[in-house]
Amino acid sequence: MSPSPSPRPPARDSPVLPRARVRRCFWAESDPLLASYHDEEWGVPVHDDRRWFEKIILDGAQAGLSWLTILRKREGYREAFAGFDPVKVARFGAREQARLMKDPGIVRNAAKIKSAIGNARAFLATQDEHGSFDAYIWKFVDGKPLQGRARVPGDIVARTPLSDAISVDLKKRGFTFVGSTIVYAFMQASGLINDHIAGCSRRAAIARLR
Repeated sequence: MSPSPSPRPPARDSPVLPRARVRRCFWAESDPLLASYHDEEWGVPVHDDRRWFEKIILDGAQAGLSWLTILRKREGYREAFAGFDPVKVARFGAREQARLMKDPGIVRNAAKIKSAIGNARAFLATQDEHGSFDAYIWKFVDGKPLQGRARVPGDIVARTPLSDAISVDLKKRGFTFVGSTIVYAFMQASGLINDHIAGCSRRAAIARLR
């Protein structure tokens, strides 16, 4: 009988290599919800009118508040505003406004609620004129996302001449809560401009979506 083989000495643990750190825009590092929004949505070009209307409502609601506050209430807004259907929201009247003022799932601000309903009506009028809101808004950048300058955190801008021009045009069409700063945030989020900062892992990925 052959002798039993000697037991092997326990293998040493393989060294654990550190995972490559995902580099993000500085504003997305403070909360997991912001990080996932940054990694999955922010800057990706939008071409769906329901999504455009959602952004108009949420960016208007953000005025004076943090984006994280609005993200946490996003599903509340989806439920309160008929899945962001502009046709349904445009029909909201005094009863719906009173209901929304009691809804803890959204920002209960009378001016912002009234604005969302008015913006739904302006949105439908813009669709009628241009075929879709998407066709209207992308004309401002000739149908192709702008590539923002690779800025560092201390070099961030809040508005541009283009956001000024879009803001003026939206106001002429009856939209409210669409000042230039809000519009620039809207442009960044929806991919009209790729404004991921220098060193952000998403900057190159978004640029390839052109």
